Amino acid sequence: MFTIGDPLIILAQQLINGLILGSIYGLIAIGYTMVYGIIGMINFAHGEIYMISSYLFAIFLALVGLFGVSSVPVALLITLVVTLVITGLYGFSVERIAYRPLRGSSRLAPLISAIGMSLVLQNFVLLSQGANTQIFPSIYEGVLRWSMGSKDNFVQITYIQAMIIGVTVVSMIALNILINHTPLGRACRATQQDRTMANLMGINTDRVISLTFVIGAAMAAVAGMLITFNFKSFDFFIGFVAGIKAFTAAVLGGIGSIPGAMLGGIILGLAESLFAGLVNTDYKDVFAFGLLVTVLVFRPTGILGQPEVEKI
Repeated sequence: MFTIGDPLIILAQQLINGLILGSIYGLIAIGYTMVYGIIGMINFAHGEIYMISSYLFAIFLALVGLFGVSSVPVALLITLVVTLVITGLYGFSVERIAYRPLRGSSRLAPLISAIGMSLVLQNFVLLSQGANTQIFPSIYEGVLRWSMGSKDNFVQITYIQAMIIGVTVVSMIALNILINHTPLGRACRATQQDRTMANLMGINTDRVISLTFVIGAAMAAVAGMLITFNFKSFDFFIGFVAGIKAFTAAVLGGIGSIPGAMLGGIILGLAESLFAGLVNTDYKDVFAFGLLVTVLVFRPTGILGQPEVEKI
């Protein structure tokens, strides 16, 4: 039975759901925007890196349990570190195989190469792990609820969803410190501004670009682990859907802007969630992409994007 307070409850719940979904989109979008900011190209294999991290997380968590680690926090920590390292190696390999040999060619060649790498990774997982949806067991159960008027009217957030928001905030703070307050961050910004001058100043731009792919892959791995926790299922095709959404978020926020990637992710997640909860679930993607088109019509560089300045 619906009450007068139901619309407000639905709105509040959808805002929470949208914030969680947007956090995931934002974490994946950071990888797109970092690579574009450094070399001006889109890594279309990035969604598959996110997908692979979900499999790695589930596999290594099971292996840690088989080796007798009974403490859940310790098992999760070990699995987190191993997954980040191996996913980073995947990102590094994508750069070395699909991008570095074609860096001096036209932009079309690396684009086709990245799409090919995406298909290779997707089919590699399909052949090695199968097409069936994989089920992830529940580890942390529990819900935080806030009543609104009566015990039957409430909004809620699970412990896992609260962890998603917390990890997203911590990841963004850590990335901000890395980019703005470390030698590697200064090297990244210099390479982004002028790769030739950065080389002349003694910066190893090849290493900087490789590390950018590794950092982007690590952020996608964090998103993959969190989404596996939350939805408790995954398959070989999740990277394509999430990759398209995250790319949309990066363009919406301003491709090349790290804060813009997270902002675009949050806006996209909120738009999808609110439209699905208040209007129609079937057309939530139509609304989300329509929002992107509207923003780009009036601001082609995205919300926080800056127009490119041609160097003479």
